[in-house]
Amino acid sequence: MAHRPDVVDAPVRRSFAEKLAGADSAADAERRRGLRRMKAVALSFLLGATVVFLVCSWWQSAGAPGWVGYVRAAAEAGMIGALADWFAVTALFKHPLGIPIPHTAIIKRKKDQLGEGLGSFVRENFLSPENVETKLRDADVAQRAGKWLAEPVNAERVAAEASTVLRVLVEMLRDEDVQQVLDRMIIKRIAEPQWGPPIGRVLNSLLDEGRQEALLQLLADRAFQWSLDSEEIIERVIERDSPQWSPRWVDHLVGDRIHRELVDFTDKVRRNPDHELRRSATRFLFEFAGDLQNDAVTIQKAENVKEQIMARDEVARAAETAWSAAKRIILESVDDPSSTLRARIADTVVRFGESLRDDVEMRDKVDNWIVRGANHLVSEYGAEITTIITDTIERWDAEEASRRIELHVGRDLQFIRINGTVVGSLAGLVIYTVAQLLF
Repeated sequence: MAHRPDVVDAPVRRSFAEKLAGADSAADAERRRGLRRMKAVALSFLLGATVVFLVCSWWQSAGAPGWVGYVRAAAEAGMIGALADWFAVTALFKHPLGIPIPHTAIIKRKKDQLGEGLGSFVRENFLSPENVETKLRDADVAQRAGKWLAEPVNAERVAAEASTVLRVLVEMLRDEDVQQVLDRMIIKRIAEPQWGPPIGRVLNSLLDEGRQEALLQLLADRAFQWSLDSEEIIERVIERDSPQWSPRWVDHLVGDRIHRELVDFTDKVRRNPDHELRRSATRFLFEFAGDLQNDAVTIQKAENVKEQIMARDEVARAAETAWSAAKRIILESVDDPSSTLRARIADTVVRFGESLRDDVEMRDKVDNWIVRGANHLVSEYGAEITTIITDTIERWDAEEASRRIELHVGRDLQFIRINGTVVGSLAGLVIYTVAQLLF
């Protein structure tokens, strides 16, 4: 048997069209049954009017009473109304009786224009900045979000979702790229400028505030503590460096004297904030801070120190080490529900939710941000958003689009046929009655 693409490919095309239109087979089957029932009901009204008309016509030919004419006129008008509305409803979706009458199968022929009109309608009536702002204000997004986020259970859920997103982001990043960024943004940024002048300015600022006193006091205290325990060291030094002919008791006497003087001196420095040694140290620091900013030799020495530090392997691999440690900590934390990271995220979410819930000023700010953001989106991208409607309808097969639209609205349209039969009958009865009264 020869291959017939029109027959074999038709189910394929229909299946593809249904998928493209987002068809739900179960829902469509139910809609199809409802449409058939309503079509049968509407047809029964037409058949009923036809039977009444034929019976009345036969009766009148056999000499019926006068009231039969009223019934016949009502039935006749009902038939006309039913047929006219059947034609109107059918013409929306297909050619009535398969006859290509002009201006029928409107949806099939005007599918793209209908899509554009629907998109424009949605954009102008639903995506206008005024409507969006009104809906968002009425929704009270900030307060509702605050109440929801303030619940610990919800905060833990947010933390879990955030951890999942964080894991995905971390796994997506290439280690080499992150290390390169860290190296370029942090390590090289640190190494580029001269170290001397900024360090000098910071040191000068600290000295102006008297911050060196705490450091000098710490050094004086440590020096005093060291001097208390330095007796053995002093004795060893004197014994090592004293002449061979010097008696041992002389060495001990000298060592003891030196130890007592050292303890007394360091104690005076420790106890007296205005000690000459401490003032000298402060003057030295001020001079050193000035040299770091203005003296070329000192600045170059600082640069030499910087180069030595930056050349160390630990610094050169700082970006790699930092990212490896951070990545390991993040991946371990996101998988552990009891981790500090997830607990911190949940706690932050709860506190943020409580602020939104209780702080009126903050809620107003958040609502204003949301409204401004939404207005910007609909103003700048409203047309692009509604292209989802127009583009989707354009991709639909014309016949499939007509069929699906009929499935969704055809059942309700059958009431037009029913109403046409009933209203037509009443109108025919009124017209016939008026004619009888007048003539």
